[in-house]
Amino acid sequence: MRWSRLMPLLVVALVFPACNRGRRRVLEVAYVSAPQAALRDQVAAIYNRVGNVKNGERVDVLEREKRFARVRTTAGAEGWIEQRYLVDQKTYDGLQKLTQDNQNDPLQAPGVLRNDTNLHITPGRETEHLYQLATGAKVSILKRATAEKQLAGAPPERREVSQVGRSETKIPTGPVLEDWWLVRDESGRVGWVLARMVDVDVPLDIGQYAEGQRFVAFFVLNEVADGDKKVPQYLCMLTDPHDGLPYDFDQIRVFTWNVRKHRYETAYREHGLNGVLPVTVAQENFDKEGILPVFTVHVRDDDGNISERKYKMNTPIVRRILAPGESTQRPTKTRRR
Repeated sequence: MRWSRLMPLLVVALVFPACNRGRRRVLEVAYVSAPQAALRDQVAAIYNRVGNVKNGERVDVLEREKRFARVRTTAGAEGWIEQRYLVDQKTYDGLQKLTQDNQNDPLQAPGVLRNDTNLHITPGRETEHLYQLATGAKVSILKRATAEKQLAGAPPERREVSQVGRSETKIPTGPVLEDWWLVRDESGRVGWVLARMVDVDVPLDIGQYAEGQRFVAFFVLNEVADGDKKVPQYLCMLTDPHDGLPYDFDQIRVFTWNVRKHRYETAYREHGLNGVLPVTVAQENFDKEGILPVFTVHVRDDDGNISERKYKMNTPIVRRILAPGESTQRPTKTRRR
């Protein structure tokens, strides 16, 4: 009788510690930054694969040992993974906020990735990242920024020759800057990618008129009828093909379709802008002229102030729309030396 009463207590005493051992204390939450990674049964040169985790997956970190962490997935699988494949909650939250803040930003141009590319939380090769996009993935380009490129060793020097005595002087140059794009992928995630990893997907019909310049953004203003087909007319923003420029674009070009000659022609061209993305396109009613496409660009002056400039297109004529008291004086632009 006495043993029958004690037996349930002994069972509970034995089972409860075993449950505690199976449910290890969670040190922190982390997220997988690799496209895919294996979970090991042990930290050793020879191991068994006990599971897989994928990019962006949430895991609980149970313990750490040197460069490995033991994690548990939401499905309950446990195993060891290299810590370099994990990022913390702060990085995840930062990318979530970046996505939320820029989810409705206007598309400046579509792009296609030429390599597997990480989505960074801020511009820079060494900044935190979580998601990785595959080669060929399509993205929406939203904004541009620059970041200093990390160079091995001392910064490069330029050589100047003195005219007196023809002596040579070595002068250190400034930091090397790289362009970065803020992009939104097809899943709606937003992050920074190295600009040289993205091909701006410009239609070939207008891309052939680049004249050695780089397309930064382009927009369809409207369409015109040519026989039984509709042909788009484009607004394009271009710049010199160099990274690190102090402006996003310095040229505007509008391409309209010549119905008689069945080809694109440059209806409007403007240079010398200190342009800042984003550019917006809309339509407005101009009474007798009817409903026309309009576009608004942002330009920065020498004091760093940003102002709007608005244009309308009544094919093939493009004109600036001046606000009351506004002059047509162009802001000066600082060129890279």
